[in-house]
Amino acid sequence: MIDGQPAEAAPSPSRSVLQHEWQAFWLAVGFLTRIPMLARIDYSQKLMNQCSMYFPVVGLLLGALYAGLFALLGLAWSPLVGVLLVLCFHLFITGAFHEDGLADSVDALGGGYTVEKRLEIMKDSRIGTYGTVALVMALLLKVALLTEANHIWLALLVAPAVSRLTPLLLMATLTYVTDPDKSKSKPVADGFSNARLAIAAAFVLALCILLSFWHPLLIISSLTAVLLVALSWGVYLRSQLGGYTGDALGASVVFSELVLLMLL
Repeated sequence: MIDGQPAEAAPSPSRSVLQHEWQAFWLAVGFLTRIPMLARIDYSQKLMNQCSMYFPVVGLLLGALYAGLFALLGLAWSPLVGVLLVLCFHLFITGAFHEDGLADSVDALGGGYTVEKRLEIMKDSRIGTYGTVALVMALLLKVALLTEANHIWLALLVAPAVSRLTPLLLMATLTYVTDPDKSKSKPVADGFSNARLAIAAAFVLALCILLSFWHPLLIISSLTAVLLVALSWGVYLRSQLGGYTGDALGASVVFSELVLLMLL
Protein backbone atom coordinates (compact mmCIF):
# COMPACT_ATOMS: atom_id res chain seq x y z
CA MET A 1 0.00 0.00 0.00
CA ILE A 2 1.21 3.52 -0.86
CA ASP A 3 -0.78 6.36 0.79
CA GLY A 4 -3.70 4.03 1.18
CA GLN A 5 -3.56 2.95 -2.49
CA PRO A 6 -2.46 -0.50 -3.67
CA ALA A 7 0.99 -0.44 -5.22
CA GLU A 8 1.20 -1.21 -8.94
CA ALA A 9 2.89 -4.45 -9.78
CA ALA A 10 6.29 -4.06 -11.41
CA PRO A 11 6.43 -5.32 -15.00
CA SER A 12 7.85 -8.81 -15.34
CA PRO A 13 11.41 -9.11 -16.72
CA SER A 14 10.19 -10.92 -19.84
CA ARG A 15 7.59 -8.24 -20.57
CA SER A 16 10.18 -5.52 -20.03
CA VAL A 17 12.57 -7.20 -22.48
CA LEU A 18 9.85 -7.61 -25.11
CA GLN A 19 8.82 -3.99 -24.73
CA HIS A 20 12.46 -2.90 -25.06
CA GLU A 21 12.96 -4.96 -28.24
CA TRP A 22 9.65 -3.73 -29.68
CA GLN A 23 10.85 -0.16 -29.24
CA ALA A 24 14.27 -1.04 -30.70
CA PHE A 25 12.56 -2.44 -33.80
CA TRP A 26 10.48 0.68 -34.37
CA LEU A 27 13.48 2.89 -33.73
CA ALA A 28 15.29 1.00 -36.51
CA VAL A 29 12.27 1.54 -38.76
CA GLY A 30 12.33 5.26 -38.04
CA PHE A 31 16.09 5.45 -38.53
CA LEU A 32 16.13 3.76 -41.94
CA THR A 33 12.80 4.79 -43.46
CA ARG A 34 10.07 7.42 -43.57
CA ILE A 35 7.54 4.92 -42.17
CA PRO A 36 5.85 6.40 -39.07
CA MET A 37 6.85 4.68 -35.83
CA LEU A 38 3.78 2.92 -34.40
CA ALA A 39 5.14 2.69 -30.88
CA ARG A 40 6.11 5.08 -28.12
CA ILE A 41 9.89 5.20 -27.94
CA ASP A 42 11.70 5.72 -24.64
CA TYR A 43 14.79 6.97 -26.44
CA SER A 44 18.18 6.21 -24.92
CA GLN A 45 21.74 5.71 -26.10
CA LYS A 46 21.45 2.00 -25.28
CA LEU A 47 18.26 1.60 -27.31
CA MET A 48 19.84 3.36 -30.28
CA ASN A 49 22.86 1.05 -30.03
CA GLN A 50 20.71 -2.05 -29.99
CA CYS A 51 18.25 -1.13 -32.75
CA SER A 52 20.82 -1.97 -35.45
CA MET A 53 20.08 -5.68 -34.93
CA TYR A 54 16.78 -5.05 -36.68
CA PHE A 55 18.25 -3.50 -39.84
CA PRO A 56 17.80 -6.75 -41.85
CA VAL A 57 14.25 -7.07 -40.50
CA VAL A 58 13.48 -3.55 -41.67
CA GLY A 59 15.05 -4.54 -44.99
CA LEU A 60 12.66 -7.48 -45.25
CA LEU A 61 9.74 -5.18 -44.47
CA LEU A 62 10.84 -2.89 -47.29
CA GLY A 63 11.41 -5.86 -49.58
CA ALA A 64 7.88 -7.09 -48.95
CA LEU A 65 6.54 -3.66 -49.88
CA TYR A 66 8.64 -3.60 -53.05
CA ALA A 67 7.66 -7.12 -54.13
CA GLY A 68 3.98 -6.48 -53.43
CA LEU A 69 4.03 -3.18 -55.30
CA PHE A 70 5.80 -4.79 -58.26
CA ALA A 71 3.18 -7.55 -58.44
CA LEU A 72 0.42 -4.94 -58.38
CA LEU A 73 2.08 -2.79 -61.05
CA GLY A 74 2.59 -5.87 -63.22
CA LEU A 75 -1.15 -6.01 -63.76
CA ALA A 76 -0.95 -2.90 -65.92
CA TRP A 77 2.64 -2.27 -67.00
CA SER A 78 5.75 -4.05 -68.25
CA PRO A 79 8.47 -5.35 -65.85
CA LEU A 80 10.74 -2.43 -66.75
CA VAL A 81 8.10 0.15 -65.89
CA GLY A 82 7.27 -1.76 -62.72
CA VAL A 83 10.91 -1.84 -61.62
CA LEU A 84 11.34 1.88 -62.30
CA LEU A 85 8.24 2.76 -60.30
CA VAL A 86 9.31 0.49 -57.43
CA LEU A 87 12.70 2.18 -57.44
CA CYS A 88 10.99 5.58 -57.22
CA PHE A 89 8.99 4.28 -54.26
CA HIS A 90 12.18 2.95 -52.66
CA LEU A 91 13.91 6.33 -52.93
CA PHE A 92 10.89 8.02 -51.38
CA ILE A 93 10.23 5.59 -48.52
CA THR A 94 13.91 5.50 -47.50
CA GLY A 95 14.66 9.14 -48.23
CA ALA A 96 17.47 7.90 -50.50
CA PHE A 97 19.31 7.29 -47.22
CA HIS A 98 21.87 4.78 -48.50
CA GLU A 99 22.18 6.34 -51.94
CA ASP A 100 23.13 9.61 -50.26
CA GLY A 101 25.83 7.73 -48.37
CA LEU A 102 27.14 6.27 -51.61
CA ALA A 103 27.37 9.68 -53.30
CA ASP A 104 29.05 11.31 -50.31
CA SER A 105 31.51 8.43 -49.90
CA VAL A 106 32.58 8.40 -53.55
CA ASP A 107 32.93 12.19 -53.58
CA ALA A 108 35.12 12.08 -50.48
CA LEU A 109 37.28 9.12 -51.46
CA GLY A 110 37.66 10.36 -55.01
CA GLY A 111 38.36 13.99 -54.25
CA GLY A 112 40.26 14.00 -50.96
CA TYR A 113 44.00 13.43 -50.62
CA THR A 114 44.18 13.26 -46.84
CA VAL A 115 41.95 11.66 -44.23
CA GLU A 116 40.96 15.07 -42.90
CA LYS A 117 40.01 16.33 -46.35
CA ARG A 118 38.02 13.18 -47.14
CA LEU A 119 36.04 13.52 -43.93
CA GLU A 120 35.46 17.20 -44.66
CA ILE A 121 34.12 16.44 -48.14
CA MET A 122 31.95 13.64 -46.76
CA LYS A 123 30.23 16.07 -44.38
CA ASP A 124 29.48 18.52 -47.21
CA SER A 125 25.81 18.30 -48.20
CA ARG A 126 26.60 19.21 -51.81
CA ILE A 127 27.12 16.42 -54.36
CA GLY A 128 30.08 16.47 -56.73
CA THR A 129 30.95 14.87 -60.04
CA TYR A 130 32.22 11.61 -58.54
CA GLY A 131 29.13 11.20 -56.40
CA THR A 132 26.74 12.04 -59.22
CA VAL A 133 28.33 9.57 -61.62
CA ALA A 134 28.41 6.83 -58.98
CA LEU A 135 24.77 7.41 -58.02
CA VAL A 136 23.48 7.43 -61.59
CA MET A 137 25.45 4.32 -62.55
CA ALA A 138 24.37 2.46 -59.41
CA LEU A 139 20.69 3.19 -60.08
CA LEU A 140 20.96 2.25 -63.77
CA LEU A 141 22.77 -0.97 -62.93
CA LYS A 142 20.17 -1.85 -60.31
CA VAL A 143 17.33 -1.38 -62.81
CA ALA A 144 19.15 -3.46 -65.44
CA LEU A 145 19.90 -6.30 -63.02
CA LEU A 146 16.37 -6.38 -61.61
CA THR A 147 14.73 -6.50 -65.03
CA GLU A 148 16.98 -9.42 -66.03
CA ALA A 149 16.38 -11.40 -62.82
CA ASN A 150 14.62 -14.76 -63.20
CA HIS A 151 12.34 -13.91 -60.28
CA ILE A 152 12.12 -10.15 -59.97
CA TRP A 153 9.83 -10.35 -56.96
CA LEU A 154 12.35 -12.56 -55.14
CA ALA A 155 15.21 -10.15 -55.84
CA LEU A 156 13.12 -7.21 -54.64
CA LEU A 157 12.15 -9.12 -51.50
CA VAL A 158 15.49 -10.49 -50.38
CA ALA A 159 18.08 -7.91 -51.48
CA PRO A 160 17.09 -5.18 -48.98
CA ALA A 161 17.28 -7.62 -46.06
CA VAL A 162 20.57 -9.27 -47.02
CA SER A 163 22.33 -6.01 -47.90
CA ARG A 164 21.57 -4.46 -44.50
CA LEU A 165 23.67 -7.11 -42.79
CA THR A 166 26.86 -5.71 -44.36
CA PRO A 167 26.99 -2.44 -42.34
CA LEU A 168 26.62 -4.48 -39.15
CA LEU A 169 29.76 -6.44 -40.04
CA LEU A 170 31.63 -3.20 -40.73
CA MET A 171 30.52 -1.72 -37.42
CA ALA A 172 31.71 -4.82 -35.62
CA THR A 173 35.15 -4.92 -37.24
CA LEU A 174 36.17 -1.31 -37.92
CA THR A 175 36.61 1.88 -35.93
CA TYR A 176 34.23 4.80 -36.23
CA VAL A 177 36.12 7.81 -37.61
CA THR A 178 34.07 11.01 -37.82
CA ASP A 179 32.93 13.87 -35.63
CA PRO A 180 30.59 12.27 -33.05
CA ASP A 181 28.80 15.57 -32.44
CA LYS A 182 27.73 15.92 -36.08
CA SER A 183 26.97 12.35 -37.05
CA LYS A 184 23.55 10.69 -37.23
CA SER A 185 24.96 7.16 -37.15
CA LYS A 186 27.33 7.59 -34.19
CA PRO A 187 24.72 6.43 -31.64
CA VAL A 188 24.14 3.27 -33.70
CA ALA A 189 27.84 2.56 -34.08
CA ASP A 190 28.74 3.13 -30.46
CA GLY A 191 28.78 -0.02 -28.36
CA PHE A 192 27.56 -2.39 -31.07
CA SER A 193 27.04 -5.91 -29.69
CA ASN A 194 28.52 -8.97 -31.40
CA ALA A 195 25.73 -11.08 -29.90
CA ARG A 196 23.12 -8.98 -31.66
CA LEU A 197 25.18 -9.20 -34.86
CA ALA A 198 24.97 -12.98 -34.60
CA ILE A 199 21.19 -12.80 -34.23
CA ALA A 200 20.89 -10.54 -37.28
CA ALA A 201 23.11 -12.88 -39.30
CA ALA A 202 21.03 -15.90 -38.21
CA PHE A 203 17.87 -14.08 -39.34
CA VAL A 204 19.32 -13.40 -42.79
CA LEU A 205 20.54 -16.99 -43.13
CA ALA A 206 17.15 -18.38 -42.12
CA LEU A 207 15.45 -16.11 -44.64
CA CYS A 208 17.74 -17.30 -47.43
CA ILE A 209 17.18 -20.95 -46.50
CA LEU A 210 13.43 -20.41 -46.57
CA LEU A 211 13.52 -18.73 -49.99
CA SER A 212 16.10 -21.05 -51.56
CA PHE A 213 13.22 -23.12 -52.95
CA TRP A 214 12.83 -20.47 -55.67
CA HIS A 215 16.57 -19.95 -56.16
CA PRO A 216 18.91 -22.80 -55.09
CA LEU A 217 21.97 -20.52 -55.08
CA LEU A 218 20.36 -17.83 -52.92
CA ILE A 219 22.26 -18.80 -49.77
CA ILE A 220 25.67 -18.89 -51.47
CA SER A 221 24.94 -15.69 -53.40
CA SER A 222 23.83 -13.82 -50.28
CA LEU A 223 26.79 -14.91 -48.15
CA THR A 224 29.20 -14.11 -50.98
CA ALA A 225 27.73 -10.65 -51.53
CA VAL A 226 27.80 -9.68 -47.86
CA LEU A 227 31.26 -11.08 -47.11
CA LEU A 228 32.80 -9.83 -50.35
CA VAL A 229 31.59 -6.26 -49.87
CA ALA A 230 32.32 -6.23 -46.13
CA LEU A 231 35.88 -7.45 -46.74
CA SER A 232 36.79 -5.40 -49.82
CA TRP A 233 35.00 -2.19 -48.80
CA GLY A 234 36.20 -2.60 -45.23
CA VAL A 235 39.85 -2.98 -46.26
CA TYR A 236 39.55 0.04 -48.55
CA LEU A 237 37.94 2.16 -45.86
CA ARG A 238 40.64 1.20 -43.37
CA SER A 239 43.35 2.24 -45.82
CA GLN A 240 41.67 5.51 -46.85
CA LEU A 241 39.95 6.64 -43.64
CA GLY A 242 41.28 4.44 -40.87
CA GLY A 243 37.75 3.15 -40.26
CA TYR A 244 34.18 3.77 -41.34
CA THR A 245 31.63 6.59 -41.35
CA GLY A 246 27.86 6.62 -41.55
CA ASP A 247 28.02 7.46 -45.24
CA ALA A 248 30.35 4.52 -45.83
CA LEU A 249 27.85 2.21 -44.15
CA GLY A 250 25.13 3.47 -46.49
CA ALA A 251 27.36 2.85 -49.48
CA SER A 252 27.98 -0.71 -48.30
CA VAL A 253 24.24 -1.41 -48.50
CA VAL A 254 24.10 -0.22 -52.12
CA PHE A 255 27.21 -2.23 -53.04
CA SER A 256 25.85 -5.37 -51.39
CA GLU A 257 22.54 -5.08 -53.22
CA LEU A 258 24.29 -4.72 -56.58
CA VAL A 259 26.66 -7.64 -55.97
CA LEU A 260 23.78 -9.86 -54.83
CA LEU A 261 21.69 -8.96 -57.87
CA MET A 262 24.66 -9.70 -60.14
CA LEU A 263 25.11 -13.12 -58.53
CA LEU A 264 21.42 -13.90 -58.77
